[in-house]
Amino acid sequence: MDALDIVMQKEKVVAHFQPIVSADTLEITGYEVMGRFHETENESMSLRAFFQDHSIPDEYRQEVEDHIHDQALNAYLEEGRDEVLFLNVDVNLLVQDGGESFVERLKEFQEKGLTFDKIVLELKEHHFIGDQSQLKHFVQYVQSLGIKVALDDVGKNTTNLDQIAYLMPNIIKVDLAFTEENSIPSMFRDVLHSLSMLSRKIGASLLFEEVNGFNQLNYAWRNGARYFQGDYLRKPKNAFSDKQMLTEVLRKDFHHFITLERKKMEAQIELMTSMNKRLSAILKKEGQWTDVDALTMNIAHALEDISFRVYICDHEGYQKSGNALKETEGWTYHPEGRNRNWSWRPYFLENIVRMNFEKRGILSDLYSDIHQNEMIRTYSHPLTDDLYVFIDIPYEYLFEKDHLI
Repeated sequence: MDALDIVMQKEKVVAHFQPIVSADTLEITGYEVMGRFHETENESMSLRAFFQDHSIPDEYRQEVEDHIHDQALNAYLEEGRDEVLFLNVDVNLLVQDGGESFVERLKEFQEKGLTFDKIVLELKEHHFIGDQSQLKHFVQYVQSLGIKVALDDVGKNTTNLDQIAYLMPNIIKVDLAFTEENSIPSMFRDVLHSLSMLSRKIGASLLFEEVNGFNQLNYAWRNGARYFQGDYLRKPKNAFSDKQMLTEVLRKDFHHFITLERKKMEAQIELMTSMNKRLSAILKKEGQWTDVDALTMNIAHALEDISFRVYICDHEGYQKSGNALKETEGWTYHPEGRNRNWSWRPYFLENIVRMNFEKRGILSDLYSDIHQNEMIRTYSHPLTDDLYVFIDIPYEYLFEKDHLI
């Protein structure tokens, strides 16, 4: 449809609301405001393409955006709602006057009872054209008024983590649209872990959008989502919903998630307990060993049903043995691995301190091995006050055992 047709028929542009659910209350805590063009009574089209087409004059897009916001805010005040409204904005248009025009329009609704702490501005930082300091100033300005800021579409674009930290948003929206219901790319796990760590450091909440299936909801829940949004929960409607309409459904889903996580934890504890016993028996049999190379191979042979690589490091991360590696012809030894340092790996030193303090082994999270190009876990165990054995467990073994992946 031609952009001018949309502008000339604004009466057919209707504000829709998609619920945003809080993980702690399991209630609808807010709504993202979206615009749809109602061609007929039963047919409507999204206006996403209209707003993303920068060949359309700025004043056209701004006029339609204002129209949608006015509808949403009027309906919000008329019904006496207290949820949060997420308003999509084109930050390139707003910063032209430092955001003053937008704030003045909001103040008109403030006089009718709107409080700014109920407004979240959704902006796409990667769409911004201009000096980043200008964008930073705009974000700080609206935040000083009590308005929150959400960075949208994080996850499917190349937004730099440093840039997110620089802007200090209140909410980071992680987009799951590029994932399939039953397949989450392994590389995304690392990106998401970084986002989760960053959000905690800057005091931002994670909101997972495009949650369109049960597995995506589970994935968001397992990765620190405070808020959820997507068609699996509720499609956009041109009316508000009952706050608790999703509570019972989510309570059942969360019960399933918690039960599954408990089983995973129990399986991991069982594995660690078994590994502790087996290693203790091996070390007792070895007696006063002095040859770390021989010890490494002996451990590898004794644990060949569960491991594919074994090596020994000291407390500073320097590898004191070579690598015992299981290959098609059996175990082989690679002395060239000796003297490499692994202290740069995430959690390496933390785990060393934990093993020293707890006097027992530790099972790592699932992670992608840089050599095998597959997801593995590593079991590490103290040998002495200064030496630690690392036993890499292949995905094949983890897959065969329930709840280890």
